[in-house]
Amino acid sequence: MNFNFINLQPYGNPHYFIYLMIGLIPIILGLYYGHRFKIYECIFSLVFLFLVFDADKWQQGVSLIIYLLIELVITYCYLYYRKKGKNKTWAFYLAVFLSIVPLIMVKVQTAFPKAKIPGVLAFLGISYITFKTVQVIMEIRDGAIKEVNLGTYLRFLLFFPTFSSGPIDRYRRFAKECDVAPKRDQYVNDLGLATRYLFQGFLYKFVLGWFFGTYWLPRISRMALIAGTANGGLKLSWWVLAYMYCYSMYLFFDFAGYSLFAVSISYFMGIHTPMNFNKPFLSQNIKEFWNRWHMTLSFWFRDYIYMRFTFFAMKKKLFKNPVRLSQVAYLLLFLVMGFWHGLTWYYIVYGLFHAIAIIINDYWIRYKKKHRDKLPSNKFTKCLSIFVTFNVVCFSFLIFSGFLSQLWFGWM
Repeated sequence: MNFNFINLQPYGNPHYFIYLMIGLIPIILGLYYGHRFKIYECIFSLVFLFLVFDADKWQQGVSLIIYLLIELVITYCYLYYRKKGKNKTWAFYLAVFLSIVPLIMVKVQTAFPKAKIPGVLAFLGISYITFKTVQVIMEIRDGAIKEVNLGTYLRFLLFFPTFSSGPIDRYRRFAKECDVAPKRDQYVNDLGLATRYLFQGFLYKFVLGWFFGTYWLPRISRMALIAGTANGGLKLSWWVLAYMYCYSMYLFFDFAGYSLFAVSISYFMGIHTPMNFNKPFLSQNIKEFWNRWHMTLSFWFRDYIYMRFTFFAMKKKLFKNPVRLSQVAYLLLFLVMGFWHGLTWYYIVYGLFHAIAIIINDYWIRYKKKHRDKLPSNKFTKCLSIFVTFNVVCFSFLIFSGFLSQLWFGWM
């Protein structure tokens, strides 16, 4: 039997899980009997990270090591600064800016590949590690985090199940669990949930995700391009609508499958990584959708961009009208989210689209409160709300997919 351990990408194929489950056996047995083998857990994570960055991806592995050293220096320098009782705003902004510079450089290099920017530290998972680092720096600033244990911090940043695609955990929550073994009854329950999430992830990614993304999407894409060429003008056809729904299903099942795998493996390791999706297509409005879709990212952006900008603007009295303040905060939030996805027009438009959708939704909510006696609320209106929200979201995913760019301009 030929075991090819070169470039094992996380959760990439069913064979990967054979190696993963073999590596998990000592961890599972230890936790079942009340012992957490921290050294083995670290070795386990490092081995699987090595298998991601070996062979022709060794440069990414080197970039990861350099990146970690930089982020550790920034975090501990700022922690030392705060321990001395200092809390200047400029120092905080500088620490946050320096921590996100590597990610910014990656995004710029990706958008302009011919630019050849020197010193770019590109590797799989850089976005999610950056989010974790920025979160720690911000909570150090707030005083919520007063100590950062080096071993715990490294385990937090390099926690293998969530390394490549999240979910985004919080340092204080992770630190409470990573050094202790759960009680047996709790862990047995965790094993049941982990097994369920694992098989659900297989259904989502390798069955439904494959059906929509690998089987149907290329066929629909080809037909939409042929019909678009024949139609001319905006090149729109019913095939574009079919692409919109098919891509939306693919995006959900593929990403939700990855997230379920990450949560499942975390539970096997006795860590309660938060869930990332909660039936998002049953949302009755766009704001509820963002409370159900990629939740750890949504909550991260809410807590560390939206809320902080809102508090800053209120403190500086930048806006007299709280409604205008929230609208500007939404625009900032989703513009940042769009730029984070990439410096491409359709990602930026995707962010603006959701900002405008939430602003319109807020207007509608305020209108409903004023005219509650005139507007019905029943099963029909709830179903209608779900239907409208679902289609608004699917249209935003059509923008996000880049297919319109291919259809109109011939490039993604």
